Amino acid sequence: MFTRKWPRHLLCLSLCLPLGPALACGPDFPMRLLDNRAQTLAELPEGSFRFEVSRLGQVIAGLKPATEATRNPDYSYDDLPSYVEQRTKAEQLGLTPPQQAVVERLRALTDIDQVAAEAANLPDELRLYALGAAAFNIGEHQRAVEAFQQLLALPADQRRLRSTWAAYSLGRALFAVSTEAGSGDPVALQDQARAAFRQARELSIAGFSDPLELGIASLGEEARVAYTADDWDSAIGLYAIQNLQGSPVGYSSLLQLAGDLSVQSDERLSELLKTKAVQRLVTAYLLSRVGWWDGEEPSGEKRLFELLQASARDNLDDADRLAAVSYQHGDYASAQAFVQKAADTGLAWWVRAKLALRDGDKVAAAAAYAKAAQAFPNDESWGSRRTPDWNYESVQPKCRVEGESAILALQRGDYLQAFDQLYRGQSNYWYDAAAVAERVLTVEELKQYVDTQVPAPPALSQADRDNYVPLPVAASLRNLLGRRLLREGRFDEAPAYFDNPELQDKARAYGQLRQDAESKWWPTRRAEAYFNASRMARKWGMELLGYEMAPDYASLGGNYSLEPVELNVGPLVAEGEVQRQQASAAQPDVRYHYRFVATALASQAADYLPHTSQAFAAVLCKAVGYNSSLEEQSALYQRYVKEGPYVEWAGDFGHQCQEPEFGTANKRYVTQALDPIRSTLRPYKIWLEVGGAVLVVAVALGLISRRRRKVRMSAS
Repeated sequence: MFTRKWPRHLLCLSLCLPLGPALACGPDFPMRLLDNRAQTLAELPEGSFRFEVSRLGQVIAGLKPATEATRNPDYSYDDLPSYVEQRTKAEQLGLTPPQQAVVERLRALTDIDQVAAEAANLPDELRLYALGAAAFNIGEHQRAVEAFQQLLALPADQRRLRSTWAAYSLGRALFAVSTEAGSGDPVALQDQARAAFRQARELSIAGFSDPLELGIASLGEEARVAYTADDWDSAIGLYAIQNLQGSPVGYSSLLQLAGDLSVQSDERLSELLKTKAVQRLVTAYLLSRVGWWDGEEPSGEKRLFELLQASARDNLDDADRLAAVSYQHGDYASAQAFVQKAADTGLAWWVRAKLALRDGDKVAAAAAYAKAAQAFPNDESWGSRRTPDWNYESVQPKCRVEGESAILALQRGDYLQAFDQLYRGQSNYWYDAAAVAERVLTVEELKQYVDTQVPAPPALSQADRDNYVPLPVAASLRNLLGRRLLREGRFDEAPAYFDNPELQDKARAYGQLRQDAESKWWPTRRAEAYFNASRMARKWGMELLGYEMAPDYASLGGNYSLEPVELNVGPLVAEGEVQRQQASAAQPDVRYHYRFVATALASQAADYLPHTSQAFAAVLCKAVGYNSSLEEQSALYQRYVKEGPYVEWAGDFGHQCQEPEFGTANKRYVTQALDPIRSTLRPYKIWLEVGGAVLVVAVALGLISRRRRKVRMSAS
């Protein structure tokens, strides 16, 4: 492994800093492309150093990829308990129990003569390796070299267990000898060391025992020898191969090499940049902006960029990368010059699209975006980044290009195309796709898209939901449509779009209540339906009625809200989109708008109840507890005071409420209708009572007289 210039603990700290979503005091929020459309189109996201350096080498055929067994077997790590334990277990493989005991005991010895004596009865390869290892550990590197060379001179069938180990250790020992004064020709010794490391890889590929994956580790060790010999081309190539084999040592070493280049003198750096491998490494470093925190470039990067530009004018292999680096640094003329030489890669077309936008040619930009999206592989990923606003973005170039294209599609009025481009980004740009789905598309456009292109995914199990397994984006989109249909009163269509049977049942029940509230003949039945619908809207409003984005943020469970973005007609926003967003705004357009819906439904329930009934007071009391707003709470209470009956529990109105008794409210319709008449006639009560008695006597006498007349007439 490469170990110069940067303190190891600082490197490890920088590599461990989180770049993806993480939870601390609150969630990290993903970037929204539509928030600042001009900035989205103008910026070119930094690339991934890991991705870029993966382009620098080729996997070695036959050499198995790295696993957990591949550690960093540098001498500075030999005393780490984890490595020592792993090495001890590896040394036991293929040995008899007595041999295992001897080998383990030999590791603890520091006297070579004692090691030679106790290892005398071991097979030659085990004896010679024990001698070489002991000599290396006490710094007798030349003696170690001799032991390892003797081991490798044995017939192949007599060294199946330790050949790879010996070749790898021989390379380390020879490199150590080359650094010692008076040891001979350092260059020749380094060449021998590199040959030993190559032999280690060949032995590993040939099937000789390599449980510690020293064949892969040998790449880093040979790269260090090459770097010491000022052979940057070989060093970069070897570390790049080690990285491709899956060893993190290769990646971290390339990162350190790039950092070392950034502090070289101008003269030295100009000389090094004549090497193609150095050019490509510096380009990868600058394109990925490693270590650029808070939008500030570290000292040295600008100088590195300028020297790279001067040295790489004829580098056609990386012309697209050089164009991108130039664009990122604001050198648009150089970006144009490089991109003209570049092949038709996804990155080249992306830069061309951005340059076309700078020239005001949206037609050419749209065409370039389309070609970029086609050229980028579906699975290409640049990892996570922090935006200048400290949001995060998982950069998949194809998805990002499609997202930027969607901005132009919105401006043209191609709303379905814009939504489709954002939706294809799945979770990367779901917030943007959701905003277009519920605020820009009509409900019919969205429903047709979902019906034809978004089949229902399998529902999450209860265990998944309990463990906060995120919904598939397809399920989130279908939920969004279901809520929108409920909000727009399309109660029969909505339930089928919700992602689980429980929500479907709730949507069905809510829709039935809303329909009953409009269709029932008897007023108390309508009132009861309105009230029960209001309770569902309050308790399950986020799940049944909430907006995925503003103002309710169902996407965040309603726990957080994002800074609102005022949408005005401008160069990238057409009037048609603004009109559509205004028409689809929540009513009222405030956070937790469904609480206001619930309050309005409860108020409608009260409209159908006798004001003198307990149910009237109870419904208003419950509605106050919905916490829609202080203004609405006050208005409901004032309505109760003005119109409602006295109830004992009114002292804590909105908190201590009885359940509405709809069944006993029916009789109040008659008494409520007669109450005004009674109030009018109350001053004439005595006269009405006397008059009533006289009226009764008169009626009785009249009936008797009528009966007598009928009798006389029948007798005659």
